[in-house]
Amino acid sequence: MADTLDGYELRSLITAEGQLRISREPIAVDDPGPGEVIVRVEAAPINPSDLGLLVDRAIAGTFRTEGTADNSVLVADLPADRLPAVALRVGKALAVGNEGAGTVVKAGPDVQHLLGRKVAAVGGGMYATYRKLPAAATTLLPEDASAADGASAVVNPRTALGFVETMRMEGHSAIVHTAAASNLGQMLLRICLADGVPLVNIVRSEAQAALLRGIGATHVVDSSTPDFRDRLIDAIAATGATIAFDAIGGGTMASQILDAMEVVAARSLESFNRYGSNVMKQVYIYGTLDPGPTIIERTGYAWKVDGWLLTHFLQKANPETLQSHARRVQDELKTTFASRFGATISLSDVLNPQIARAYERKGTGAKYLIDPSL
Repeated sequence: MADTLDGYELRSLITAEGQLRISREPIAVDDPGPGEVIVRVEAAPINPSDLGLLVDRAIAGTFRTEGTADNSVLVADLPADRLPAVALRVGKALAVGNEGAGTVVKAGPDVQHLLGRKVAAVGGGMYATYRKLPAAATTLLPEDASAADGASAVVNPRTALGFVETMRMEGHSAIVHTAAASNLGQMLLRICLADGVPLVNIVRSEAQAALLRGIGATHVVDSSTPDFRDRLIDAIAATGATIAFDAIGGGTMASQILDAMEVVAARSLESFNRYGSNVMKQVYIYGTLDPGPTIIERTGYAWKVDGWLLTHFLQKANPETLQSHARRVQDELKTTFASRFGATISLSDVLNPQIARAYERKGTGAKYLIDPSL
């Protein structure tokens, strides 16, 4: 009989009554087969993309616990109008966590060289003590890297590199980025500085603006100031940006960016055109910091608003480009692609209502790292 490794994993369930239930469930992981490894997970970030599955759009003010201290469940209520959108996951306890890092503790016969090595991994279900994965879903970390160094070695780095590659593939020359003080935003800034790509960084406070200027940002615009529109227009004029990546999603931010781009583009018109400029302006929405509707006030006709997802980019990008990205992430893991975390918590801490309200807020500088070994 195969040996098993006993541990725990977090699962997220939505009931038919509209209740979110997050629990820590026991697991038994059996031996790996050919081409498989078992990773003892030692660090896994709570990314905004993870929160979409972990807490969905639960009402933060309703977080509470049920059960005993040893077997507690984090409970919250969903808005009634959210249920139709999550109908396909109702009643299913789903494992959570897109990525993480840890030590390979068991390996299939053909991948024994990975035994004892620290790896980054992506494959879902990473909020767990142990995770069995195809070896191909793991990446060796440098010898001097910790699990925390490698915990965010996939989603944010590949996304930031994907933004720059998308810009190039579509013939643009500069980028506008919102929520730019995030870990992802800081990575994108460091990439653009190194690669000579003009970047307009949109933030929501002077403290965030100061943070980015300290890294080397030239164009930082604070959306909380009365002159935001004028400063955004100036930054776009200075950079020539015609593509944007928006982490906010809801509200009018995408529209404000398109408006500023059109103001700049229209300056080159020799005469009035009721259809506006013919310079194509593109906004990609890749996040939902604001889960409300995206509101577009049309300015001209040469514009597009679309969604951007890392998995879609990986499917269509040139394989040589993706290999180059992977090498760059490994070479610059502790510099360009370094992540900073506000706190490290255990699987059980995830079920604490006070902590849940904190990580659900997605605050800049307050990103949480889960260490399932705690």
